[in-house]
Amino acid sequence: MDTIAYFFSFLFGAVVGSFLNVVILRLPDEEQSIVFPGSHCPKCGTELHWYENIPILSFIALAGRCRSCKTRISAQYPLVELCMAFLTLGLYNHFGISFELFFYFLFLAALLVIIFIDIQHQIIPDVISLPGIIIGFAGSFFTSLVSWQQSALGILIGGGILYGIAFGYYLLTKRDGMGGGDIKLLAMIGAFLGWQSLLYVVFASSLTGSIVGVLVMIKQGKGGRTRIPFGPFLALSAISYLFFQDTILRFWNLYLSVMS
Repeated sequence: MDTIAYFFSFLFGAVVGSFLNVVILRLPDEEQSIVFPGSHCPKCGTELHWYENIPILSFIALAGRCRSCKTRISAQYPLVELCMAFLTLGLYNHFGISFELFFYFLFLAALLVIIFIDIQHQIIPDVISLPGIIIGFAGSFFTSLVSWQQSALGILIGGGILYGIAFGYYLLTKRDGMGGGDIKLLAMIGAFLGWQSLLYVVFASSLTGSIVGVLVMIKQGKGGRTRIPFGPFLALSAISYLFFQDTILRFWNLYLSVMS
């Protein structure tokens, strides 16, 4: 029974991941709809048959190329499908069939879309983060993981922390170092995970972002003008907190006991 449930959770995640690819591709363009037209090759416009739309397997069967024009298909498509499939599998393993499974499924799907859109366009669409804040707060009344008070404080503190950092950076450098999208994203994370997650999320995202930023800076040779999107680091830190919260808190308490 568990094997069947794991299989279908993986399959469902892959199918949703296929739809998320459409969202990632079309949402940044205000002139495109995520519903119409149907799936088609972005190069030649040929409509895809159902057997060309099977998550992961179609990419392998087509050898990563469009059947009609032979243009190479971006590896992002199977990557997003695999990511959502494994995230859904992890949610089922973590929560079983529960409200939390569906609640945090929406959260992770939103984060996955944000990661790829921010990497490609360096924007975090308000149409994802703002409804996400509302959904996260509303869901806190029904989940045992976060109380509505923790969610409300997460929204206020999450948005406030990054706004304060961004404002301080601007005062020191007279340059915008962080977009408003990052601020709304952290508020959304606070809504879903509560204020207690924010210290870890900010620390982990800043650490990993700084490491990657230095490496990119060295590679590009642009010095302080190097710009990398911060949203993916926030999102990945939030995902790791959701799945490894107990371990993170255990190490934090161990650190406090050693330092005291």
